[in-house]
Amino acid sequence: MAKGFVSITVERCKGCGFCVEFCPTHVLCLSSAFNSKGYHPPNIVSAEKCSGCDLCGMYCPDFAIFGARYAR
Repeated sequence: MAKGFVSITVERCKGCGFCVEFCPTHVLCLSSAFNSKGYHPPNIVSAEKCSGCDLCGMYCPDFAIFGARYAR
């Protein structure tokens, strides 16, 4: 069971890939789809692995993604 979740604002993303690169549990990958700006936003591939550490959000230069832990 996932300890956390990831929320992505697709239209803010410029497809830098930092969130994918720095995710310690490999929850994300870059999508093959485009947003309205023509960039490939991240896609959640393994939501059950998310720890809610928010490293994806800390490295995102555009504030397009964040992670959080579920309340206990």
